[in-house]
Amino acid sequence: MKTRTAWQRWLPWALVGLIFVARVVPGPRTIDDAFITFRYARNLLNGYGLVFNPGEHVLGTTTPFYALWMAFLGLFTGGGQAPFPWLALLTNALADALTAWLIMRLARRVGYPLAGYAFAAAWAVAPWSVTFAIGGMETSVYILWLTLTAVAYAEGRFALAFFAGGLSLLTRPDALILLLPLGADYLWRQRKSGWKTWLRDLLPGSALVAAWGLYATAYYGSPVPHSLVAKQQVYHLAPIEATIRLLQHYASPFLLYHWLSPRFLMVGLVLWGFLALVGARALYQREPRLWPWLAFPWLYFAAFAVAHPLIFRWYLTPPLPPYFFSILTGAVVLLQKIPQPVFRRAALGIALFAVPFLSPLGTWQLHPDHGLDRPAPEMAWYKLELLYHRAAAFLEPRLQPDPLVYTVAAADVGVLGYDTRARILDLAGLNSPETLAYFPLPSSAYVINYAVPAEAIRSAQPDYIVILEVYGRETLLQAPWFWQEYTLLADFPTDIYGSRGMLIFGRKP
Repeated sequence: MKTRTAWQRWLPWALVGLIFVARVVPGPRTIDDAFITFRYARNLLNGYGLVFNPGEHVLGTTTPFYALWMAFLGLFTGGGQAPFPWLALLTNALADALTAWLIMRLARRVGYPLAGYAFAAAWAVAPWSVTFAIGGMETSVYILWLTLTAVAYAEGRFALAFFAGGLSLLTRPDALILLLPLGADYLWRQRKSGWKTWLRDLLPGSALVAAWGLYATAYYGSPVPHSLVAKQQVYHLAPIEATIRLLQHYASPFLLYHWLSPRFLMVGLVLWGFLALVGARALYQREPRLWPWLAFPWLYFAAFAVAHPLIFRWYLTPPLPPYFFSILTGAVVLLQKIPQPVFRRAALGIALFAVPFLSPLGTWQLHPDHGLDRPAPEMAWYKLELLYHRAAAFLEPRLQPDPLVYTVAAADVGVLGYDTRARILDLAGLNSPETLAYFPLPSSAYVINYAVPAEAIRSAQPDYIVILEVYGRETLLQAPWFWQEYTLLADFPTDIYGSRGMLIFGRKP
């Protein structure tokens, strides 16, 4: 076996450390949806069960594993008062570091170590990774499980692969996009094996998923997260809006259009797609069992284009590790054919360092214009969350002495639910199934992709309502009965999503 040099031994650890530090330095810039998970975890620790609203058995989260993990960590860090944003950030920093370590390990195994190092460097500063790691989302852990599934499967460690696959499914249900082809590949390759082999390989992961499925069915009535149903009904999208957003994303993995021109997106779609295919072909030739993971970015694209959901930003990150690695491997394959060593090294330096590392790093801000004054990606924008924290602080004295006696209605419920501890009426229906009876709304009701259903407010009569003005412009705010029953308590200036403020209403006595 070829002995590794000193730099080949220390470089992976240096890159792993860089990835961890690059997530700790910005500090938490927590996204609204993450606070939903934190509220589930806190309610579990406080004895209410894994629920959003105490007493309401609704599975509104799509990440039960992450919620349970946050609750587990909370046991040792303050219980219901645990610092969940920091617990999530540190978990995610470690998960991203481990993901890069696994891919560097895979790269050495298949004979493309340079692509592995380049991936780790790119992943360290990639805004699509850092933003949601410091944003408290489950994305980093989900990607770790997907990567472990693929690497373990490629190494022939099938029981570990399917156990990690089970964890990925409990972290995000769209893990099925990888698990279905990988499972099919396993059954084909092991078709002549006996049932004992299948049992040994498949039982741990299957038992894990089955245990959760039985519990969720007994406790919530179904193992399928309610929010999956809600998201298909609530948001109003143009016919190919999701497809266009996915095309833009796949055309700009390293954000070069920030430095060149938005027109580069057209070039990028061809360039990166070509390099990814070259790299995937080379990797498949070295390890055929990698094909489900190499195909994952394209299967993910197809699944989301067909399902046509509203593409939240964090939906765009999971396909990036195999996409990045395929692109970088493709660059290595092609550029190593350059005969002159000087030109070859220069080309590899540009392709493997300048583009995937320096280009995304250039989109970081030393002093963001909002939130914590620490270096962070420009993408890690959370002005809306800061506004909701302000709204929650405004409501807090009005919700005493027992916040659960009061109902606060909102469409973005994470920060408000976490900060106020009140009962929340989720006007997007993700955590409040009763809201879905009022969707879909007519097209005229929408200014953007979401609108408040006025009749849901009329029926539920919440004590307080917190919405961006644009959410209710053509619905709730046009209803005469609403102004008779509610009074405007506060109007926080903002133009987010084209809104004319964040409005807080209280029900009249």
